[in-house]
Amino acid sequence: MPKQPGKRPTRTPLGRNKRAELGVIDFTLAKRALLRDAQVGVLGLTDICDAHPELVRAAKHVGEPTKHDCPVCGKVKLVLLAYVYGEGLRDQNGRVWSIDTGLRMTAANPGASCYVVEVCTNCQWNHLREAFTARRSATG
Repeated sequence: MPKQPGKRPTRTPLGRNKRAELGVIDFTLAKRALLRDAQVGVLGLTDICDAHPELVRAAKHVGEPTKHDCPVCGKVKLVLLAYVYGEGLRDQNGRVWSIDTGLRMTAANPGASCYVVEVCTNCQWNHLREAFTARRSATG
């Protein structure tokens, strides 16, 4: 589409199509192995339901609910949180964010990383779901 004079191009929010700008590590296989070990008795519930109280609090107040039941207790839907770390983030480094905000911040800061954690607010199960690392700036 040709650029119209005087009209600025609109920026689309970071979504599935923009995730190509981020290196992604998916921890699904590790999650399956952990849950399998719990099912066969290698690990106990106290070994896997060990979320820090601050993580559970953040999940209750900032987390984004999913459509997926907790794989351990099955009583509530899992909640997602994003934690972003990067040298250029200063006072925003290591804070909890919504998923969209976390991904945008990561994409805008080369070398930054966003860690998406899923949490059960009932049994306190938690697991690292995905990690994203900025390959290049979203503005560049």
